Amino acid sequence: MSEERWDEGLGGLLDSVTDPAAEVIHDGRRIPVPVLASESRRVARGLLDLGVQPGDRVGLWLPNVPEWLALFFACARVGAIAVAVNTRFRSKEVGDIVGGAGCRVLAFQPGFKGIDFAGILEDVAPAALEGLEHLVVCGSGDTDATGLPNGGRDVRPTSWRSLAGSPELGEDTGGPDDPCLIFITSGTTSSPKFVLHRQSAIAGHARVAARAHGYDADDARLLQMLPLCGAFGHAQALATLAAGRPMVLQTAFDAGEAVALCQRHRVSNFNASDEMVARMLEATDAERPLPDLRFCGYARFSGIAGLVEAAAARGVHLRGLFGMSETQALLAMQPEADPRRYSLGGGVLVSEHSRVRVRDPGTGELQPHGETGEIELRGPSLMLGYYRNPEGSRQAFTEDGYLRTGDLGYTTADGGFVFTGRIKDVLRLGGFLVAPAEIEAYLEQHPTVYACAAVEGANAHPRRAVAFVVSADGETADEAELFAFCRRGLARFKVPARIFLLDEMPAVPSPNGAKIRRNLLRQWADEWTRE
Repeated sequence: MSEERWDEGLGGLLDSVTDPAAEVIHDGRRIPVPVLASESRRVARGLLDLGVQPGDRVGLWLPNVPEWLALFFACARVGAIAVAVNTRFRSKEVGDIVGGAGCRVLAFQPGFKGIDFAGILEDVAPAALEGLEHLVVCGSGDTDATGLPNGGRDVRPTSWRSLAGSPELGEDTGGPDDPCLIFITSGTTSSPKFVLHRQSAIAGHARVAARAHGYDADDARLLQMLPLCGAFGHAQALATLAAGRPMVLQTAFDAGEAVALCQRHRVSNFNASDEMVARMLEATDAERPLPDLRFCGYARFSGIAGLVEAAAARGVHLRGLFGMSETQALLAMQPEADPRRYSLGGGVLVSEHSRVRVRDPGTGELQPHGETGEIELRGPSLMLGYYRNPEGSRQAFTEDGYLRTGDLGYTTADGGFVFTGRIKDVLRLGGFLVAPAEIEAYLEQHPTVYACAAVEGANAHPRRAVAFVVSADGETADEAELFAFCRRGLARFKVPARIFLLDEMPAVPSPNGAKIRRNLLRQWADEWTRE
């Protein structure tokens, strides 16, 4: 019989954590998880007193602070839906999210990184804030609720101290089947989508991921430096709480501080983007800076060449993961027994109830192991759908309930899969579908190349790849030399028609680190290859 449980509410998950070792460590404070649970019940009562009802949306425009966690669980206790809002977002994005989700309450922390949250809200189009009734002011000095935007609307400020000073809620009114969380997915060229999850999917996945990733070991201690507003960070935080282990919470990522926190608290695990790991290694001269770290689950967002090998040489062992807002993060991890796959995205699914398959995007036929196509996923951790977007939700799933991920990859004989890129980024070269990562990984083996990104060419070079590279420190990549290198190791149709040198890759911030702006690279390839 399966040990997995997919019928639990989030309040019950938090209340079940009684191990004395379970605590949230933040800025010198140690908050036992039962104390966090008690605070979430008081905040839940405070939300009810503000008039929040089941199904109402509450925006969490906060950094990594204990208030984020308390408010998230408080929303679940009353059946409200938490909306995760990145603190990097500004007026247009905040308006799209608060208005699009119809938030009644928005929580923020004045003074965080000098961000003028009130000023940003003042610049939001008034129509986007029509449904907003309450602003919850968190952080030091949160009793001062003056100077907040109103703009003629009836928006009432409430301090966190007042909200958390309420009597405890006696019994949760929200439960396992209730929607509880909206992640925001936004590309560089499309409007954001609101990914909606139910409580049982979040709680069940937290328990499964905790066990699969080893967070439940007696000596496990996790550094939470990924933003709680993103699926990557949220999944780690919930899995840490489910495991009942200590969580070292970093308000916002700082490489040097992250290394110091790992050393001070003997951190055994964390997850990160490749850029974050690289910056941590650059922040210290120590040969083995993280002696207690067992492994780091990582995502290759920035395309840093040779990072897995360079990190391993200093005792930091990386292992590829897979997840997305629609499935939750930590959905799969590359197996410990096969180091050859550590640098690859994807892995073996953590839940025995999850399934993966790959379909040829051209023919619609399911692919055998090793053959590339679109990754389709099914399992209990998947989203309910896109909030207020029934057509988008319908298109996201196959008739038999698999999520069309839009990702490219292939399945493996051990029941796992390898992620190779986004379908929209796939290259159609010489009549073949080629993942850009294949060309990028090859070029990044050259000693003069730090990072590479490949896109499909146009104009003078249709159906040919165009590559962009950033030189390694102290090196100057040479186009002719790289052409010769490619011709020695790649099939002729995969050799780029042009290789352009850049000082740095164009990137867009995301909750988990910078992501390469491939749409801009495609534009450059178009403009720079015109005859």
